[in-house]
Amino acid sequence: MSFGSEKVNSLPPYLFSVFQKKKKQLQAEGVDVIDLGIGAPDLPTPPFIVNRLVEEVQKPENHRYSNYAGCQEYREAVAQFYNRNYDVDLDPDTEILTLVGSKEGIAHLISAVINPGEAVLIPDPGYPVYKSAVHLAGGESIYLPLDEEQGYKPNFDRISPLDVKKAKLMFLNYPSNPTSATVHLNTFMEAITFAKKHELAVVHDSAYGLVTFDGYKAPSILQAPGAKDLAVEFGSLSKSFNMTGWRIGYVVGNKEMIKALSVVKSNIDTSQFLPIQKAAAEALSSNLVSVDENNNVYKKRMMNMLEALKKMGLEVEEPKGTFFIWAPVPKGYRSEEFAEKMLEEAGVIVTPGSAFGPSGEGYFRISLSVDSERLKEAAARMVRLELGGRK
Repeated sequence: MSFGSEKVNSLPPYLFSVFQKKKKQLQAEGVDVIDLGIGAPDLPTPPFIVNRLVEEVQKPENHRYSNYAGCQEYREAVAQFYNRNYDVDLDPDTEILTLVGSKEGIAHLISAVINPGEAVLIPDPGYPVYKSAVHLAGGESIYLPLDEEQGYKPNFDRISPLDVKKAKLMFLNYPSNPTSATVHLNTFMEAITFAKKHELAVVHDSAYGLVTFDGYKAPSILQAPGAKDLAVEFGSLSKSFNMTGWRIGYVVGNKEMIKALSVVKSNIDTSQFLPIQKAAAEALSSNLVSVDENNNVYKKRMMNMLEALKKMGLEVEEPKGTFFIWAPVPKGYRSEEFAEKMLEEAGVIVTPGSAFGPSGEGYFRISLSVDSERLKEAAARMVRLELGGRK
């Protein structure tokens, strides 16, 4: 007898949980494993955010239920953040919703917007949660081709007319996980034009929007003219403010989609703990100096790892966003085969590109969210790896 639903039983295991299981097995055997697989910041949450949390935790009134949409202070901080950084005006009451992390919001939005059997365009390569969330909502995933030659920008011309007609929703993600690709506003303008033509809703996942380098500033899709007519954007404090375990994010943009999501959420949760929301408001209202400091650390780590990859004979373009490196596997290897070799022979976990969709085959992803000294050790092990003359 099975107690799992058909949707749950037919869902492939979450890739990162599989790698964590392998990691524990090797550690039990005495292997020193360095995990470059998961994108979870190792840097501490800035003290000014922690201090605000401690202050708010002391207040008894903050231990009650939050407003379903999130507390006013937090939503107003999101609105001010968008006005200050993107020159985008948002109504805190109708165009902003507090989330228990953007991953939760993305999964719930899909079930709030699509009906069973309807299709969603998801990036290929792309974050695996998009596909699994569509599956759990009873929908169909259709891969949105990303043009490698054009820096992994969407190639709308490669989507068949039939697939476009079937689709109701389209996902974009820049700076991109896993490819670390970045775009300028004209890419979002093209996406909005395409979506309006084909009556699609658009979701932009901007989890890494503040993790950028060398003067590049990631745009918001809401800066594109007419974007609010059909688009929402998800934001997270996990990556930029090292608040992964705090589980706090937001969605902004189209009122109808946000209202639909709020209905789902009000029947499932009662928003995030109030002190966390107020500490997050403090973060978004800051001068972002702490974000710049984080990015400087990631930049140094990136350069060290790029040098190691070069010694391995792997040429990689220097990323302008995210704390990931998307690299080609050595000649003669497939993605999963190379990742297994890295784990078994070097004790280093990397994520095979095939985990992110068919177009990810031939690549692997490295996360830089690991202590700098451990990352140097991982790089040294990778350089020593015997590739069997396949290069």
